[in-house]
Amino acid sequence: MTGTDDEHYFSADPSVPFERIPVSTTVWDMDLSLVSGSGVFAKGRLDIGTSVLFKETEPPSLKPGARVLDLGCGYGMIGLALGLAVPEAYVTGVDVNERAVLLANENAAKLGLGDRYRAAVPAEVDPETTYDEIWSNPPIRIGKPALHELLLTWLPRLAPDGRAVMVVGKNLGGDSLQRWITEQGYPTTRIGSAKGFRVLETRRS
Repeated sequence: MTGTDDEHYFSADPSVPFERIPVSTTVWDMDLSLVSGSGVFAKGRLDIGTSVLFKETEPPSLKPGARVLDLGCGYGMIGLALGLAVPEAYVTGVDVNERAVLLANENAAKLGLGDRYRAAVPAEVDPETTYDEIWSNPPIRIGKPALHELLLTWLPRLAPDGRAVMVVGKNLGGDSLQRWITEQGYPTTRIGSAKGFRVLETRRS
């Protein structure tokens, strides 16, 4: 990731010129061909953290009609993989980056998931909707206060007995974030660790 991308991928409207860039990868034994873009997180690649998230987990078993949230969806990699692997689920991707939202919805249409996947900016998401699962590679670099605000906005939207699965770099505070989330009333355990990243599972009891 270049410095320019690092500055802009969590902006609502990145100022860098828009260029679509293909990404091909394999996750959960599925071959995915998506389109990323300049000004969007992990353009042209599957970032290491998300790669660890997939390698340390399996697709969830969910009831028909289950709702899943991809928090900080970028161009849609996590949520679209969930939509393909779990045909019972309806997936919402959310991101402040309007370019990311556009790409995620384009990718969903290309994969035939337009009826079960929708990406949107936060203001477009019904605040009354609850989710059976939240999956995320959260934007740690927005800073601790903003990250805490983000998590305290969305974790309460977990349905009873719901869970969140997140990947966080150890050197970016993964262990302290695990403790902090638990202290907020959401018991959180580490379910995987690789390449300097922690995979955390948060439960709502």
